[in-house]
Amino acid sequence: MNDKQHSLDNLLYLMRRLRDPDTGCPWDLKQTFETIVPYTLEEVYEVVDTIEREDYVHLKEELGDLLFQVVFYGQLGEEQDLFCFDDIITTLVEKLVTRHPHVFPEGTLTSSREDGVVPDETQIKQTWESLKSSERKEKGRSSVLADIPESLPALTRASKLQKRAANHGFDWPSISGVVDKLDEETTELKMALQQGDKANIEEELGDLMFTMANLCRHAGVDAETTLRKSSRKFEHRFQHIEKSVADRGKTLTETSLNELDQLWNEAKQL
Repeated sequence: MNDKQHSLDNLLYLMRRLRDPDTGCPWDLKQTFETIVPYTLEEVYEVVDTIEREDYVHLKEELGDLLFQVVFYGQLGEEQDLFCFDDIITTLVEKLVTRHPHVFPEGTLTSSREDGVVPDETQIKQTWESLKSSERKEKGRSSVLADIPESLPALTRASKLQKRAANHGFDWPSISGVVDKLDEETTELKMALQQGDKANIEEELGDLMFTMANLCRHAGVDAETTLRKSSRKFEHRFQHIEKSVADRGKTLTETSLNELDQLWNEAKQL
């Protein structure tokens, strides 16, 4: 490798080479839109993980891997005469210009608002939702919830559903209502557990988690990120317990629950 700075054109050329029927890579040649979806999801999560760990040294690498996924889809679209990479860029630019009339008042990329004019955030949000509503109607989707993908992580999708409904007036007036709802759902879960009905327990647990996602939204925190942080905290504390137990020449199963609890509290203090 040399120190030459490569461009997007270089990356598109590389992609064409990988998919060349005669001289390309066998693995890349057998891929389809469907088969690379798992890799796309993996790359998204690796970008998120890198940012959350503040590992900015490697962020450019992970972002490059994610960009390659888009380039790959563009190549597949071009081969099937569906669209090309330039179409992806054009569609994106036009959509963003349209959705930001407070930045591009004439609907063109070069137009701009007058100096000193501060846009109203409430109006921006209303305009954004109105434009997205128009886009949904153009796609034949009447429900305001229609374009929220079912493939999203469950917590993320729950939050998006709640936010979209709230933008159209369906929401608790304050966070206290959500807290009361949380108490209500907790009580219903306790009753389901006492009855031992698995289907009912699952339903009540789902209602409780859905309400928790709503509580996160009202508290101004992202539910998915919040749970990931708690999971990471548990992981660090548990690893402290593992190390402490190993330092004593024992295994977890050889350690009493009382000792494990003491080590857990020690990990919390650390």
